[in-house]
Amino acid sequence: MSGSNTIESGRDAAAYRERIGNANARHLWHPMIDPKISAVSPPLVIERGEGVRVFDIDGCSYLDCTAGLWCVNVGHNHPAVKKAMVEQLDKIAYYATFGDISNPPSIELSAKLIELLAPEGMVRVMFSSGGSDANETAFKLARQYWKLEGRGDKVKILSLRNGYHGVHFGGMSASGNALWRRAYEPMLPGFLQVEGPYLYRNPWTDDPVKLGEMCADFLEREIRHQSPDTIAAFVMEPVQGAGGMIIPPPNYMPMVRAICDKYNILLIADETVTGFGRTGSMFGSRHWGVKPDIMCFAKGINSAYVPLGATAVNARVAAAWERKDPLAMIMHGYTYSGHPLACAVALANLKVVEDGNLPQNAATVGAYFLERLETLRRFPSVGDVRGLGLMLVIELVRDRKTREPYPMGDPFGVALGKFCRERGALVRVMAGRIILSPALIFTRENVDEVIGAIEAGLAALDK
Repeated sequence: MSGSNTIESGRDAAAYRERIGNANARHLWHPMIDPKISAVSPPLVIERGEGVRVFDIDGCSYLDCTAGLWCVNVGHNHPAVKKAMVEQLDKIAYYATFGDISNPPSIELSAKLIELLAPEGMVRVMFSSGGSDANETAFKLARQYWKLEGRGDKVKILSLRNGYHGVHFGGMSASGNALWRRAYEPMLPGFLQVEGPYLYRNPWTDDPVKLGEMCADFLEREIRHQSPDTIAAFVMEPVQGAGGMIIPPPNYMPMVRAICDKYNILLIADETVTGFGRTGSMFGSRHWGVKPDIMCFAKGINSAYVPLGATAVNARVAAAWERKDPLAMIMHGYTYSGHPLACAVALANLKVVEDGNLPQNAATVGAYFLERLETLRRFPSVGDVRGLGLMLVIELVRDRKTREPYPMGDPFGVALGKFCRERGALVRVMAGRIILSPALIFTRENVDEVIGAIEAGLAALDK
């Protein structure tokens, strides 16, 4: 009898997998991929997770080296986070926060964030549903701020080439890569990009300090060219993520802050990826010793257990809304702003981050990870490795002398990613780069495991 049940269970499982696969190919469009590829190449279907590992629909285990998408910082299936979620569900899952209605988790989370952000001088928070939303909020508040200040001509948003600020039209217009923009152009007017400090791929210098100075000068030149009286804000990631895992020289962001002060321009830090410990500091801006005017968060704010974004402003910006002015109404917000379930999860998540000192673990394990990555330079296809905390990248090249990159979709990077997957390690392949951004609970043993998979892949493919 038990044998019959086992066979029947096996048949049911096989039918389920076939049904899921067919439904995916017929009905679901995936982000950031041509639908025709998904139709002929079924995706890996992840069914559950535990800590730093995830399991597919067939029960196969994988070391999650991307934390989902830079975001599951405390790991999958964390009991404290789940407990907070259930406790909030037993009260209420959702109610709007528009106008004069609120809920305890959103109020408590706003207070907690302001406590964490005291060194940066943040005083007010507005919630949203993710990083794209948080950046959109920042751009709108920046323009509104200058109108309240009687400087309505200050509307332009400056940003960096290779920066990534989301997929809304505002965020896309601020993002500096044609790949994300071309299918949806024209972009919004008033958004302009300047050259950023990409040490491995710049035509001027191999000196990081000099490069930081040069790129700061490029920004200042553009500000003068556009006229400071027309510029509302400059937005940057403390470390560029999706644009290539580009780490600025230590002098760059402090110089940017000084330039923004000089020309009376708001500095927006897009901390969607870098916030809450990923760089080895609680916030990426803090790593560089910089206090922005506006900060944007998502991902690690609640490890993506429920979608959530947040935009924080400092006292200088918040003061503009204290005036009696018809334009002081914040005519902006989302259905899910201050979502009680998302905010309750965030409170539990941030307690795990603080109690476990996860930023320090990211710094310690990240340094070991980078040390191990350095050994991969012996392979001809490895042009560069770099990292800060648990944000790391291997940049693959066709020719190390010319630094000729592999283009998006090239078989080499795809094959290396597949090789790692077959050996139980999920890495992210982006245009000839292997992105590594695991949970902040990663260990040295986890690092050794993924390095072993990558080494084996490079040894096989470089032949």
